Amino acid sequence: MGTGRTLRKESHVRPCKTEAGKRRRSNAQRKRLVKFGLGEEEVKLMSAENVRVLVQRPATVKKILAKRAAKASK
Repeated sequence: MGTGRTLRKESHVRPCKTEAGKRRRSNAQRKRLVKFGLGEEEVKLMSAENVRVLVQRPATVKKILAKRAAKASK
């Protein structure tokens, strides 16, 4: 049994996620939702969790926008 690389690999070697990186990702996701067609003010008021869920499911965003368009046309 050796003492090679597999025994030296530790999970603490990975870089930590930083707050700046988190903000950068969050802002990119918010911009993506605005490009999908949601209002900028509306996206600004959303929680980070809601933004993540909507970015993961663009079909849901399309449904929301279609409902609004149908409601506005009535």
